[in-house]
Amino acid sequence: MIVRNWMQVNPLVISGDTLLSEAKRIITENNLHGLPVVDNGRLRGLITRANCLRAAHFVLRTQNTDELNYFSTRIKVKDLMVRNPATVDANDTMEHCLHVGQELGVAQFPVMDQDQVVGMISANEIFSLAAHFLGAWEKRSGVTLAPMDLKPGTIGRITDIAEAAGAEVQAIYPIGKPGEINPQERHLKKVVIRFHAEDVKAVVSALESAGFEVLESVNAQQHREKEPTH
Repeated sequence: MIVRNWMQVNPLVISGDTLLSEAKRIITENNLHGLPVVDNGRLRGLITRANCLRAAHFVLRTQNTDELNYFSTRIKVKDLMVRNPATVDANDTMEHCLHVGQELGVAQFPVMDQDQVVGMISANEIFSLAAHFLGAWEKRSGVTLAPMDLKPGTIGRITDIAEAAGAEVQAIYPIGKPGEINPQERHLKKVVIRFHAEDVKAVVSALESAGFEVLESVNAQQHREKEPTH
């Protein structure tokens, strides 16, 4: 998956001379996590929702008229923006984006293409990506298997067992844990299975009978029944 296919395209940008109060308004009204700061066609920084809210909260807490006036009419984006922010390229993979975000503790990236800002990737897109993976809108049932050593053929065997028990398998995700405390267990992966099935218990039973430890299961039908009606 390539960043350009998941990013916010044609993002709103502001200049460094924009008032911070105006940046806060734009971020709030458009439900954004951050705004690229662009001057003379070049990325100069990033102003985030946290930057704006922190400054506004400080002013409101002091209840000082002079400070409120200063915040509203004098403080500019360039005074508080993150300079030289981390970026990703439009042709990078989403896997790379997630890795860099986790490594740097960054929740949003300007997306670059030949030194031009062409998009933004933020927590909104990451949640959307996760939702697509998990089939959130399709109401898939699911099973998570305990960490295992995935040898050739293991995924196929799991799929065959689940489908023989009545599951229509939609996706299987092996999930490792970076920085595992025990180095000898780094190769072990949990396996998440997402599927449609009339009888989730039958799928769980079949997997357990085949020697797989089931950590958890989710019945999409039961969750639908719990949803409120309007």
